[in-house]
Amino acid sequence: MRIIDLLDKRSISLDASPTSKSEALDMIIDLMCASGKISDREAYRAKVYAREEEGSTGIGEGIAIPHGKCDAVKEPGLAAMVVKNGVDFDSLDGEPAELFFLIAAPNTEDNVHLDVLSKLSRMLMDEDFSSALKAAKSPDEFLSIIDKADSESAADEEKTESADVVKTAGKILAVTGCPTGIAHTYMAAEALEKAAVAAGYSIKVETRGSGGTKNLLTDEEIAECDGIIVASDTQVPMERFDGKKVLVTQVSDGISKADKLIEEITKGDVAIYEAANRDEKEDNKAKSGGMGHKIYTALMNGVSHMLPFVVGGGILIAIAFLIDGLSVDINTLDEAARSAFGTITPAAALFKNIGNTAFGLMLPVLAGFIGMAIGDRPALAVGFVGGMLAAGGTSGFLGALVAGFLSGGIILVLRKMCEKLPDAIEKLAPVLIYPVIGILIIGLAMNFVVEPIMGGINTALNNGLASMAGASKVLLGLVLGGMMAIDMGGPFNKAAYVFGTAAIAAGNYDIMAAVMIGGMTPPIAIAIATMIFKNKFTKEERESGPTNFIMGLAFITEGAIPFAAADPARVIPACMIGSAAAGAISAGFGCTLMAPHGGIFVFPVVGNALMYVVALAAGSIISALLLGVLKKKVA
Repeated sequence: MRIIDLLDKRSISLDASPTSKSEALDMIIDLMCASGKISDREAYRAKVYAREEEGSTGIGEGIAIPHGKCDAVKEPGLAAMVVKNGVDFDSLDGEPAELFFLIAAPNTEDNVHLDVLSKLSRMLMDEDFSSALKAAKSPDEFLSIIDKADSESAADEEKTESADVVKTAGKILAVTGCPTGIAHTYMAAEALEKAAVAAGYSIKVETRGSGGTKNLLTDEEIAECDGIIVASDTQVPMERFDGKKVLVTQVSDGISKADKLIEEITKGDVAIYEAANRDEKEDNKAKSGGMGHKIYTALMNGVSHMLPFVVGGGILIAIAFLIDGLSVDINTLDEAARSAFGTITPAAALFKNIGNTAFGLMLPVLAGFIGMAIGDRPALAVGFVGGMLAAGGTSGFLGALVAGFLSGGIILVLRKMCEKLPDAIEKLAPVLIYPVIGILIIGLAMNFVVEPIMGGINTALNNGLASMAGASKVLLGLVLGGMMAIDMGGPFNKAAYVFGTAAIAAGNYDIMAAVMIGGMTPPIAIAIATMIFKNKFTKEERESGPTNFIMGLAFITEGAIPFAAADPARVIPACMIGSAAAGAISAGFGCTLMAPHGGIFVFPVVGNALMYVVALAAGSIISALLLGVLKKKVA
């Protein structure tokens, strides 16, 4: 659709002089109504204003493109307005808006307003074109300028499309995934898409996030592609890539090293992936980080499946304590009643029972899915049993970790042994030999080896943590808080988080408080710094910075990753110091947290909540000030 087809002379004003944003919107809405394309002015006006509340449509360079889509629009239309002296429109660059285009789109599925919006935005970025429109003497001249530019733009697009056919050297596929599936997954996907397009390649990215697998790669696409990038810290079904060039790496590399990954896969210097009988064999060990990355991937596969049980169960248990805390005075209870705190009132008992059930599955799920990442589905049952034995014994979290890796190893050994059996017997292995022999072995190992050793270590560790006070507890809070900011979702961050959740299971609630506040601090600090030290951040960073308030308050540390990736030498140390300070303050004032996630939404169940807020504010301000000092001015 051509832009000129949507414009009506009656909807063009070249000498408007509004004094405010709302007045400018009302004036151009009236121009749109003058074309006869709006059946209900107020309904359309409400949509335009609602869109502005989501974010200003002032795109910068003195240009604004407000728009609205609703049933009140009878047919697609445009209105144009020139404001000679400009008007404040909350534009992205802070400049007054002088040239306005209002889009009206009917409530249909074709999304014509998005197509027009995209086309207009590209054309208006041509300074000569926008200047000519501002200087037009009449609506006819205004239309003539647009007609000419529209025709030239269409011709350029045809040339670009034909050039792209030649330039596009091939097609790349990618898979991204992270343990929590909240941020890394989609950040890596976006970074890889941009890098591939810049290199002249088409790309499709399968995301394996918290909402499940999206954009699933088809067999046909896999067969036709030139290479596959797997940037994931969780288990990805790999047998479908048999015979293709596959580059396996961490999800963080997909964010910070997207250009290098695209360059590497396009050069073709990547090993062919081989899979036999769904038993994954990996030949790019160097590319994937070798055995260390395999171990980490298996661990993160267990953690990612464990998290829903930990978060759901943990928060319900915390609510149970909150209910009893609001219903009874703990100081009036005797020792026996205090030990039953969290189950005194019927409502609290209900929440705690449900929460305990979910939380009790944490260790079996952790061990089961670690095992599955190593030995595939047969190891799942073996790992579950090992995890249950660890949960019922004294080895706890440490025992479940050992059980997970042990269950995977047991299945690998059994699978190797069964290869020598006759075919008729080998077919019974998955339903008979693996579960019976595997569960027997893991049971014996847990009872006579893992429990005695790991149980002693776990008991000593928990007793040591429980006895910590004063300087030693502050030091632990400082270390854990700092770890949360080192790699913002990577191995150090996850190690601290897993340690915090294990401490909750053992009844040490102050550790999780230091861990969560350490993870909340970096995004909040960056949001503050982008608003105070504007000359230290690019325009794009300043625009996206404030969204980190939401990320930080929701305990999503990954919101700080783009800033850390752009300037790691300055951003990471600044964030680490603030997070460490927040963790130390939290521990020093005895703040406790029985919920393993939730950010600000679980503050009501925080012990000593006031000082917890103080710790968060102090750590965020420290990091923000350090960012202002350490970062260089942006030219």
